[in-house]
Amino acid sequence: MLSEESHLSDRELLLAVDGELSARDAGRVQSHLAACWACRARHQEIEATIENFIRLHRRNLDPQIPSSDGPRAWLRAQLAQLAGPRRMPWRLSWAMAAAFLLVAIAYFVSHFPAWRTPSRTIAVTVPNPSLTPGATVLLGRSGLCMESNTKNKAVPVALRRRVFDEYGIRAAAPDAYEVDYLITPALGGADDIRNLWPQAYSATDWNAQVKDALEDHLRELVCDGQLDLATAQHEIATNWIEAYKKYFHTDRPLTRLRE
Repeated sequence: MLSEESHLSDRELLLAVDGELSARDAGRVQSHLAACWACRARHQEIEATIENFIRLHRRNLDPQIPSSDGPRAWLRAQLAQLAGPRRMPWRLSWAMAAAFLLVAIAYFVSHFPAWRTPSRTIAVTVPNPSLTPGATVLLGRSGLCMESNTKNKAVPVALRRRVFDEYGIRAAAPDAYEVDYLITPALGGADDIRNLWPQAYSATDWNAQVKDALEDHLRELVCDGQLDLATAQHEIATNWIEAYKKYFHTDRPLTRLRE
């Protein structure tokens, strides 16, 4: 499946992003990405392009959803006609009115799926430990601190969908959540669904930006030799909010919420 060249092809990267590779090929791709900066950068570019396309697609289609005023007016006219004097027995009139109402509801639900579940942001401040206990790679402090890129890796689109499904979030706004690493890769966190959870950007004071500040601070402490790596991993995985309070010496987030 994989090319024999030194780098992965765009086709292989696209199949990996969409979760269409076999378990064997997916493992080979992940192994190659772990060792190849060029392919990893191309992989992230493809994921970012897909996410931008989805965001623009939703933004441009939403204004095209027709107003409900026309169907409502039609339904009111039908109800008024059914309720008119001497048309038919009142029991039959109300039965037909109810039938028209059910037909109208079914029409809108079937034609506009986005209306089925209101888009809202669920404030998940700490992950469910049974779903996201955290996962790490075997990496010591010296190897960890040699890495210059401390930012979280982009999570593949297919894996993001699995995370949202596990947490029961069906209609998330594109920019409402960060599918975040519980133990950030900058602290040795693994690319594993057991280490991922949907963290809201602004639905709570203890949001994704606040956790980012903690991750940066813990890495600095570890790389300066002031904190053991295993301790940092354990505390952020157990309860990152309590870890924030402990290492920033505060009961309130210091990071300003995203506007």
